[in-house]
This record gives sequence, structure tokens and C-alpha cells, in this order.
Amino acid sequence: MLKVLAACGNGMGSSMVIKMKVENALRKLGQSTFTVNSCSVGEAKGLAVGYDIVIASEHLIKELDGRTNGKLVGLDNLMDDKEITAKLEDALK
Repeated sequence: MLKVLAACGNGMGSSMVIKMKVENALRKLGQSTFTVNSCSVGEAKGLAVGYDIVIASEHLIKELDGRTNGKLVGLDNLMDDKEITAKLEDALK
């Protein structure tokens, strides 16, 4: 099962939006068995090691570098479905 972690600055609204958009993008990409969780970047620093993909805004992703063996995905625009889908597609290769 694919495990994805969506992180934002405070772990509130933005990460929940990313989580929903990631779930939709994964379905579009043909993934059927996945779990997506959301949290703050601070929490993600300790949790990232257990995930295949960690996704956050580009300016926060650097804080997670070296904390996972999975792939880090930085987003320029958290609301852009096309960007999220394209970057996830690359991460799944």
C-alpha cells in the first residue's frame, strides 16, 4: 500500500486541502490502495520516515530533507490540481 503524508506549516487547513487533492490525483493516476495522512511540518519531521511520499509546499519541503527514504514532493501552488497530479505521477515512477 502506498503511504503519503501531506504537511503544511501548522497542520490545519492547508494539509487537509492537500490531502484531499492528493487522494483525487492518486485515483486519477490509477492508484487504488493508498493512505494519505496530514500533519504539520514539525510533526512530519518525525513521521516522514514511515511514508513513501511526503508532499508539502516548496518553501517547507527543505525542512524534511533527509528525514525519509521516500520521495519528497514540493508544491509551488497548493491549489493547482494539475501540478499535484503531475508531481505525484513523477514520484510514482
